[in-house]
Amino acid sequence: MRPTALITGAGRGLGAAIARELAPTHDLLLGGRTPESVRTITKELGSARAWPVDLTDHDALAEAVAHIDRLDVLVHNAGVAEVGTIADTPIAAWRHMYEANVLAVVELTRLLLPRLRDTNAHVVLINSGAGLRSNPGWSAYAASKFALRAFADALRAEEPSLRVTSIHPGRIDTDMQRAIVEAEGDDYDPDGFLTPGTVAWAVRNAVETPRDAHPTEIVLRPNPR
Repeated sequence: MRPTALITGAGRGLGAAIARELAPTHDLLLGGRTPESVRTITKELGSARAWPVDLTDHDALAEAVAHIDRLDVLVHNAGVAEVGTIADTPIAAWRHMYEANVLAVVELTRLLLPRLRDTNAHVVLINSGAGLRSNPGWSAYAASKFALRAFADALRAEEPSLRVTSIHPGRIDTDMQRAIVEAEGDDYDPDGFLTPGTVAWAVRNAVETPRDAHPTEIVLRPNPR
């Protein structure tokens, strides 16, 4: 039986790249906010199944999780980012990022724990360099990613049958990154960023690491081309 992997935010960018990396070896559930958001990648990969749900709607999430019978890999990739100084960032933006980047991850993991324990599963959390340090203009986003790292550390300690890996990539060449750079008022240079495929390869490498090792944190920094 092939292992099953659920990837959130799988419709584009890094999530789609992770799906492509895991598709040869895993049966995939591709998470997205709507069916349309994962339609293209689901068709591309053929046997993958769409798993559309708004992760911040906890009632809908509980209903969607009820249909998952087995899970070997859970990749928390979905997230949001907004930049701005503390003075200029409204509390609604803080709340939005915390809901999407932390609470959605917490609740999805909690609901799936019985399935994850059944298979001694691997939980991968796509964090950020902002989960290791906070820079000016990134306070709200960094706070959410620091919280995500704390959650991963606690999950690893409380659930010793699971492997829990935090991935901390630097900036990645994605549509989200283009929006961030535009908000910062800078010119976009993809050669200064990681490619989605490189980060996806790191995820696959963590998942394929033999069971005698536990890859707890992976940090990737761009090497300008």
